[in-house]
Amino acid sequence: MMKTMRSHSRATVSLFVIGVLFPVDAMAQSISVAPPVAELPGMGRAIEIDATRARRQALTERTGQGIIAIPAATSRDLESEVLQDNDFRQDDYFFYLTGLESPDAWLVMAVHPSGTVELHLFLPERNPQMEQWTGRKLGPGPDAIRLTGIPNVHPLDSLDRALFALQRTVPGPLFTPLYAGTAENERIDRWLQAGVGVDVRSVVPVLDSMRLVKDDAEMVRQRRAIDITVEAQRAAMQAIEPGMFEYQIEAIIEYTFRSMGADRVGFPSIIGSGPNSTTLHYDTNRRQTQPGDLVVMDIGAEYGQYSADVTRTVPVEGRFTDRQKAIYRLVLGAQQAAIDATRPGITIGELTRIARAYLERNSGDLCGASTCNRYFIHGLSHWLGMRVHDVGDYSTPLAAGMVLTIEPGIYIEAEQLGIRIEDDILVTDNGAEILSAGAPRSVEEIEALMAGRLVP
Repeated sequence: MMKTMRSHSRATVSLFVIGVLFPVDAMAQSISVAPPVAELPGMGRAIEIDATRARRQALTERTGQGIIAIPAATSRDLESEVLQDNDFRQDDYFFYLTGLESPDAWLVMAVHPSGTVELHLFLPERNPQMEQWTGRKLGPGPDAIRLTGIPNVHPLDSLDRALFALQRTVPGPLFTPLYAGTAENERIDRWLQAGVGVDVRSVVPVLDSMRLVKDDAEMVRQRRAIDITVEAQRAAMQAIEPGMFEYQIEAIIEYTFRSMGADRVGFPSIIGSGPNSTTLHYDTNRRQTQPGDLVVMDIGAEYGQYSADVTRTVPVEGRFTDRQKAIYRLVLGAQQAAIDATRPGITIGELTRIARAYLERNSGDLCGASTCNRYFIHGLSHWLGMRVHDVGDYSTPLAAGMVLTIEPGIYIEAEQLGIRIEDDILVTDNGAEILSAGAPRSVEEIEALMAGRLVP
């Protein structure tokens, strides 16, 4: 957080996408069919019950005695809201603790003075007439208990009564995400007026710190999102040539996302060519590429509520100029210096200083009298997970299981020259793993793939 066809030595099958012939033979070799999903009402994929149970246990151990109330996201109004993709995306905290994609639900966890934890899930009753429009939903009943692993599932309209009853036997704070100004917050206000949880505390800092370290179930989804995004980068590189519009490159990328099973984009695709390569979050994607352009492709698929974020910068004609090549290698060197330094105990701030020090030492006269560091105008890194800019304290020392991006860039507006290289990094016990390594990074790898010589 960009082709009439080039000649190929092998036979190709082509897909016509918005007026562009898109070679899919190489991509087809590497795209696997998305794993089958369980046909569960109101849910996209089977819930990893053991993983969600472990997360709930870890949360209650950190909060201690009290009541934890976590709302799901609410349904959107198809008549009044402009829906650009799916009409529903689950709240991250609710999904993290339940794996459930049903809207308008609540999870309530009560930690008794004895340490016993009561789990309650509240779901809207099914409405068969509405389900003709929206599809079958998961309602309260034995199926919900079996599919979620939560032993007590109730109709949503019993939530207030149940919470009032719990409060009489579970003294202590009310822990909640506190969504200010929302319908969920109005419900919490009613609870306070009724004397429930007079001591209200935000559970967000605890959940955010937990989400920094990914468990095995999360990493399956995280890796899948990144693998899909890598294939989209490769497909775009093989298709790009002068005269294509940025939106045509975007179409190739997002076709690849969907064909590999992505649920949606993790964020609007950034396809910035020529002068647009120097605008960090440009996503209009309407310019026609010209000979000599660089194209910055900052993209991320979302799979199973987890997002990728991989950026590559490529020459629209398939070969970098000498000037572009020199700046590109400088950015790549800064990125590699930070990746090499990534390990448990170091902070993102320290990695940033390492990358900037590399630019200071190695700029030479590439950027005139000053070093190229002056053209590195954004942060080096952000957390990655259920959000492309995921939650977590940036002063936290790295630990094994954390996922972050490393993305230095140089943007020289006067030359219409922007270069950003971004990879998704898993912190390991001894260092780092580049999860997005399948997308070519070096000058030589990019030029070879664009020329059709580099085959997976």
